[in-house]
Amino acid sequence: MKAEKISEFTTHRLSIYLRCLAALDEEGVETISSKSLAERFNLNSAQIRKDLAYFGQFGVRGVGYPVRDLRRRISNILGLDSLHKVCVIGGGNLGMALAEYGGFLQHGFSVVAVFENSPAKIGTTWRNGVPVVSIGDLKETVRARGIEMAMIAVPAAAAREVCERVFDAGIRAILNFAPVRVVPRPGTKIQSIDLSISLEGLSFFLAGRATGTR
Repeated sequence: MKAEKISEFTTHRLSIYLRCLAALDEEGVETISSKSLAERFNLNSAQIRKDLAYFGQFGVRGVGYPVRDLRRRISNILGLDSLHKVCVIGGGNLGMALAEYGGFLQHGFSVVAVFENSPAKIGTTWRNGVPVVSIGDLKETVRARGIEMAMIAVPAAAAREVCERVFDAGIRAILNFAPVRVVPRPGTKIQSIDLSISLEGLSFFLAGRATGTR
């Protein structure tokens, strides 16, 4: 398997498969075929087999996939076999919500710091104990705490500068919530989430329903 041949769509589907397998594991299902997996979760069985084939042999023909083992192996493929330390840049409402969301830890991501430039917030802690640190101490804190990823929750006007500072601090993976396109450096990765675009997609759907189009 060559990493450059694996598309972002494939890794996205692996995450979906992982959640489906987690649900099956919790139900006590031990083995499942690609056909049953697809029917159960509205997936495509041929696509499941193709995606998994990128990474080796899984399951037994005529029997199916051992649920717990496949769940473990996909977790390993996605790099979730070890805890990733994450920081949040920006302590506004969105940054606070990200820092306090407990679901990240269940999937192997621990938020260990929030970076801010507001003197009123620096030196405080969120309700879950995450410390608020000066953005001026970004590089030192990243190194001391072993931070690997950053979530950017700052205004659009500041996003590009903040991303550059994050890269300078040694972080190579960014989840960007600012509504602006930021270009990654070589050897880095930026995933951007623009909530307005998602809402516009829903608006288009509703407009289509209203006019009788599809």
